[in-house]
Amino acid sequence: MLEIETIGDLRDHVGKSLGAGEWVTVDQKMIDQFAEATGDHQWIHVDVERAKREMPGGKTIAHGYLTLSLLPRLNQSIFRVKQRSRGVNYGSNKVRFTAPVPAGSRVRGHLTLKAVEPVEGGARLTMEATVEVEGSSRPALVAETLSLIYE
Repeated sequence: MLEIETIGDLRDHVGKSLGAGEWVTVDQKMIDQFAEATGDHQWIHVDVERAKREMPGGKTIAHGYLTLSLLPRLNQSIFRVKQRSRGVNYGSNKVRFTAPVPAGSRVRGHLTLKAVEPVEGGARLTMEATVEVEGSSRPALVAETLSLIYE
């Protein structure tokens, strides 16, 4: 994990990779729980038997928005600013789901810091976030995300 002392020190990392996070397994239980929470029960996500017959690779796939919702978990082990009071998600400028996440896959986040802009009491961070699927040549997700971090 990259440890940065202050918000101001983040400027030294603009344009650079902040690293990769820890691997997380996206299993069928997680996919089913997301389907329950969102009401999205499309068979490609929840029908294991049909997926065995009809899906490439024979597995269900995670919802794209499940992959997106994992960003805070995937990225929490990449970097931390020691001297800060809090951080919040501010939004996304662009999100693309570029490859499927088959049930049982391991994924991890990667972050590149694109910009640090001052805001009252802190800074707004713009980052490129990608979600790697173990063994896949393409990331599952590429997004430009924004966070607010306060002193």
